[in-house]
Amino acid sequence: MNMINKISISAIAIATLFSFQAWAGNEDRVGQSGANELIINPWARSAGWMNCNTSTVRGLEAQYLNVAGTAFTKKTEVGFSHTTWLKGTGISINSFGISQKVGESGAITLGIMSMDFGKIDITTPDLPEGGIGTFKPQFLNVGLSYAKAFSNSIYGGLTIKVISESVADVRASGIAFDAGIQYVTGFNKEKDNLRFGISLKNVGAPLTFRGDGLASKGFTSDNVSLTISQRAERFELPSLVNIGGSYDFKLAEMHRITLSAAFTSNSFSRDQTAVGLEYGFKKLFMLRAGYSYERKGTSEDETINVYKGFGAGVTVEAPIGKSGKSIGLDYSYRPTYTFDGTHSFGVLLKL
Repeated sequence: MNMINKISISAIAIATLFSFQAWAGNEDRVGQSGANELIINPWARSAGWMNCNTSTVRGLEAQYLNVAGTAFTKKTEVGFSHTTWLKGTGISINSFGISQKVGESGAITLGIMSMDFGKIDITTPDLPEGGIGTFKPQFLNVGLSYAKAFSNSIYGGLTIKVISESVADVRASGIAFDAGIQYVTGFNKEKDNLRFGISLKNVGAPLTFRGDGLASKGFTSDNVSLTISQRAERFELPSLVNIGGSYDFKLAEMHRITLSAAFTSNSFSRDQTAVGLEYGFKKLFMLRAGYSYERKGTSEDETINVYKGFGAGVTVEAPIGKSGKSIGLDYSYRPTYTFDGTHSFGVLLKL
């Protein structure tokens, strides 16, 4: 084993130990974090696995789950995804990204995620029913990533994300970091069918809301007008660690079944374990399903997660000519305890 493999495997072991000690799920801290849109998977292809594919995700979509997977970008990938989040709430998520191979073993990825809450009525203490106009909250996350293949087996990457949450007169913004490693191996030189992955997500300084919306007018006992400014409490980011593995079963030359599993250690919520299967026919058709289990959350009354546990998705990918380019259409569905589930539709171009 050469030196770079020894260093990389040691880094994975240290990061795994750190994740269990410092990032163990703590249900007593539920509700104490903010910017929770950072833990919503906006991409249709990987969402159908219930996020259990941290070791197998590759290309553009890997920026969300494990940035190391973006190093597998062959040339250029451009993707768009639309999510109807908790159908019935009127909330939607739009994501756009582009991943570009640079040099012999690197890739740069730009990803943008935006949440649309629709129009909300403006209310005041004197007009609690509204009727004086509407406003639109804006949640926007922009990520820039770089990933690299350090060897035929070791892949790593880093993401810097700009976070912005705002209404008309109040805003919070900040920066967060993601990091990830994927290790690919097998039982012989022709089969890289065993994979491991670990990713650390949403690490950054606390955020605070600021703006004129936190100020109000008042009067002294002498009827002198004054402005009172309120200080908003700062909030932590929803940091977490994903650890996973997968194995490919080649049934025949054109058929594949991948078994995948992952463990998520949340800083501000309960830990989760996810397992999933994906069937692939060549690189043209993929059908996947996943199940996510929340510790101590086996029923609607006990869970603190809106999802029931199961998820499923499908991908149809068609080649464009004979140059290796392709276009893929993705769909995933995640059932929920309340509302009518979450639907995601995506398009991925490989150029």
